[in-house]
Amino acid sequence: MSKTVLITGANRGIGLQMTRIFAERGDNVFAICRQRSTELDNLPVNIIEGIELTDHKSLLKLQQKLNSVTIDILINNAGILRDETLDDFNNKTIVDQFMINALAPLNVVQMLQQQLQPGAKVAFITSRMGSITDNSSGGRYGYRMSKAALNAGAVSLANDLRTHQVSVGIFHPGYVQTQMTQGRGDISSDQAASRLVGLIDALSLTNTGCFFHSNGEPLPW
Repeated sequence: MSKTVLITGANRGIGLQMTRIFAERGDNVFAICRQRSTELDNLPVNIIEGIELTDHKSLLKLQQKLNSVTIDILINNAGILRDETLDDFNNKTIVDQFMINALAPLNVVQMLQQQLQPGAKVAFITSRMGSITDNSSGGRYGYRMSKAALNAGAVSLANDLRTHQVSVGIFHPGYVQTQMTQGRGDISSDQAASRLVGLIDALSLTNTGCFFHSNGEPLPW
């Protein structure tokens, strides 16, 4: 049976590849982005562009467009990466990362919670750089802190949505070769997307609120 899937940051990278996978298997996909891409235009999906996830009016627009849609899978994929060091500290880029990486995904779920029926799934594409235990190299202050905040928020959400029979997955995609990483990485975006879709398929109330690497390995907090 086909499912209705919503993916943020769907115009490129991992988001685009997940959009492709869900579309190819016959799911009804809503691709959310600020600006559409040629690659996204070539997929048989519903594109909702011009959505700025940090803007309340933009989220209201998204809510209105999806008012009659029941969502089976909501994937919060959009994010940004900046690079602060102790010697090159930048409060603005840190705040920007908190807004898009940590707060925006929770705002999306809050705005669309009425579209999530029992059995629905919410996935957060986070990073192991949000793991305090795993931090052995320092730096990347804004990205690390924003992803740690996202992880904390996602666990709270898992607890809050359990009573509604909605499960929450917290997934690190791996070190992926995307525009965000300037092409550096250990795996391609299509490999990461395939792994993530597999984890989302396996997501249930049994493992809701758990933190996983895309290869299936549990990650420390």
